[in-house]
Formats: sequence, C-alpha cells, structure tokens
Amino acid sequence: MTVNWMEETNPDRFIRNVAFELHDNQALITWHWPDGIPCVYIYKALPGVPVVPNELPLQQLRLYTREEYKAHTGYRERVEGIGRYEYHIFPCVLDAGKPVLLAQANGENSIVVSTGRARIQYSIKQRKQLFGKYQSVQIQIFTETFVARDVLCYVKKEGAMPAKKDDGTRYDFLDDFEPGTTILPEIEIKKTEYIRLFLTDGQKYGELYELIPK
Repeated sequence: MTVNWMEETNPDRFIRNVAFELHDNQALITWHWPDGIPCVYIYKALPGVPVVPNELPLQQLRLYTREEYKAHTGYRERVEGIGRYEYHIFPCVLDAGKPVLLAQANGENSIVVSTGRARIQYSIKQRKQLFGKYQSVQIQIFTETFVARDVLCYVKKEGAMPAKKDDGTRYDFLDDFEPGTTILPEIEIKKTEYIRLFLTDGQKYGELYELIPK
C-alpha cells in the first residue's frame, strides 16, 4: 500500500498536547485527537535526526486507529532498553478510500521521551611505587548499554580530587564502550595527582546516564 502526503494548515486538524508516561516497562503516549481524523501514523526515531515526512518509509510507520486509542486510553508500547526517542504522530484522512497523511510544520505532533538512565560505574585502582614520585593508575568502567567515546572524559588534578570537568587537565577517551566491563591500560601520574571521571556534557548526557564511582 502507498500513501500520499499533504501539508496541513488547518489547526483544527492538528495533533497537539502530546504527553508521555512510563510505567514499569510500558510507555504510554497520549495526545489531543482532532475531530474528523479516523487514524494516525506513528513514527519513532532517535532525537535530532531530521524527519522529512514524505520521505519516511511506510514500513517504519505504525497505523493506529481512533478505536485502538480509545480502547487502550492512548498508545502503549513496551520499552526495550534505555535511551531517548522521538515520537511523531501524523494525522491521516481518507481520500477515495486511500490514506493521505498530514504533515504539520509546528512540531506539536512530536515529543522526545526518556526511558530511563543507564548506569555507568567506574573504579580507579592505584598502584603506588614504594620509592619515587609516580604511581600507576588503572580505570575500570562498567556500562549497562553502549556508550560513545565522547560521553565520558577523565580529569587529572594536582593536590586534590577534581570537583568538575574543568577543574584540572581534561582527557578524552579514544574508543567507544561496549556493554559490560572495560579495563583501560594503566597510566602513570604523580603521587600528588588525582583522577576522576565526568560526563563531558552534564545537561546533554545527564538525562541518559548515571555516573557512579565504585
């Protein structure tokens, strides 16, 4: 089946007031359903990925009728994994029995949701030399899910533990982190230096990850 698209300019047919709730492992999405709209198509994407309605593949759109919405008091979906997603809800009308999807430019038909924060646990093991000014340090990181290299950094500071990512010399990681435990190669620092891990962008990644020292 093929569908056609048209730009919707009539606000009476707009999807709006999209809301999200998470209960156990089930997501519930609700919205204002306009009169005269028998069904919608739902598209789920990663946040920040440009969405061009008339270029979306039909097999990635989920048809949802007004009757289903009433029966389930919204759109319900089982949550698989942890992360952030963006749901787009496109109203649909029938023209000579064929579906026509309506694209609304105001963005009120979409919502970005978070399905929880993944834990990142880390430990820093120190091996001090009996004589000398240096010590060997090894960082171990455990992640529940895939974590890109630019999410984390470590900071080295002389004389005290770093309080924030800009409190000392910052170092970025070279590789991504697969789920499970990653043991990094030992590094050598002064005995008077301290190391701590941080999220590179607390506002951006704080909704996705919980950084926990062990």
